[in-house]
Amino acid sequence: MIKRRARNADLGNRICCHSCRATGITAYLKNGGNLETAQRIAGHSSPRTTKLYDRRHDEVTLDEIERIQI
Repeated sequence: MIKRRARNADLGNRICCHSCRATGITAYLKNGGNLETAQRIAGHSSPRTTKLYDRRHDEVTLDEIERIQI
């Protein structure tokens, strides 16, 4: 259902149910949540699995972009 709705909204094929899970876990951790609780919320048996959904380090800040000098 998520893939179909993403296609209908012209968002491409890279969005799936795991995208929503990653968004939820990342938002929780960004707002001060801890990994152990995120793991319990997600129902993961291992914190390593929960870390796979943590997208906090995927963002590029303006400070990082400004380091590029040509």
